[in-house]
Amino acid sequence: MPTTVVLPLYRQVRETTPTLRRAGPPFTVSMGDRTETAWLYRAQDGSVKGVPQVFFVEHPAFFDRAGIYGDDTGDYGDNARRFAFFCRAALTVLPQIAPATEVLHAHDWHTALALVYLRTAFRGQAPYDRLATVLSVHNAGFQGHFPPETMAMLGLPPELYDLRHFEWYGRMNVLKGGLAFSDCAVTVSPTHARELCTAEGGFGLHDTFIGLGDRLVGILNGIDPEAWNPETDPNLPANYSASNIAGKRRCKAALQRSYGLPQRDRTPLFGMSARLVEQKGLDLVLGADLIGQTDAQFIFLGAGEHRYHEALAELAIANPERVAVEFAFTDHLEHTLLAGADALLMPSLYEPCGLTQMRAQRYGTVPVARRVGGLQDSIADGETGLLFDEYSPEAFERAIERALTVYADRTAWRTLVRRAMALQLGWDASAHRYLELYHRALALHTPST
Repeated sequence: MPTTVVLPLYRQVRETTPTLRRAGPPFTVSMGDRTETAWLYRAQDGSVKGVPQVFFVEHPAFFDRAGIYGDDTGDYGDNARRFAFFCRAALTVLPQIAPATEVLHAHDWHTALALVYLRTAFRGQAPYDRLATVLSVHNAGFQGHFPPETMAMLGLPPELYDLRHFEWYGRMNVLKGGLAFSDCAVTVSPTHARELCTAEGGFGLHDTFIGLGDRLVGILNGIDPEAWNPETDPNLPANYSASNIAGKRRCKAALQRSYGLPQRDRTPLFGMSARLVEQKGLDLVLGADLIGQTDAQFIFLGAGEHRYHEALAELAIANPERVAVEFAFTDHLEHTLLAGADALLMPSLYEPCGLTQMRAQRYGTVPVARRVGGLQDSIADGETGLLFDEYSPEAFERAIERALTVYADRTAWRTLVRRAMALQLGWDASAHRYLELYHRALALHTPST
């Protein structure tokens, strides 16, 4: 199925994509009482079979910024206008760049307005009316909440500010509005799709998700098995496989050495690679007695909230032979962490899918994770990882103790490692499910007359 991708031209894209070329003259985008000028860029010629065409919408005032969604002080104050502009710009150029499009697939609240504009401002126009729509909800904790007057600023009909569409506890909810205009919605794991339909897991939108019925599905994400392959990974000090695990011991020694930890092969080494935010379970990590209850070593990789930076740094200073932290996250460091660690910590408060646990399993690093969302769908408890249920430091401590017990039994641990490394975690099966979803959206869509 030919695919065209449209993204904002963020500063980070311009800095890392030397093949960018302008793909036509400037064009205008009207939104509310303002008209903006944009340019379209192309990253590649799209002539390679099976490779998507990738386009970028340039608007320096909106997207040439240090951050994507915000900066150290919080979200950008004009995010509603920035992303609404992008949605209308993408729809404007769609007939030019992909005239045969059948399905419009938007992602999260930032592009959800594309589905709304499609059925309002672009209604009755060819080729827009024939398009079926799908909205991916990657993280329903972020919904795009704005004051009611934002509706007029974005050129949205005032009658859409009601309980069925945008109104949510006296605020405009962009994700809710996008869901109201989607033929189908998808999230990134089957378990998380069920969680969204509960008061505990729906982030205040559970009634909306319930109302979608069987038009809401969950399809598990995958990883790139070539980029995450310990047999060929150039980032590693030694390569290894499930049948020859010796290289992993060398990776562990190199990891311990690089962070100043004693090089003890039989000492269990736990790693954590995550955004340092509440969602990732940092309160459990800091609330549990990881140091007093074990002789294990811990390495934390990631960046996030200052309070977690400060607490983890203090833990490392107090226990220099047991704990190391690295706040300057890079892809290279994550590869080396997952190859060198024995186990991965993922005590998430919620986790729509999660990719780190899949990468860890691929590298023979046993995930110790909470049984939520995609963690439940991608980890077989006692076979390819270890799961726990209650969100509490005590439950997390018990999970760590369980991991240490299994680790002490070398035969049992090697069995866990080999089963984890044997998992098929690529995109093949999920890609087929997405094709089925697109066909379902097309079947459900009724063009306006």
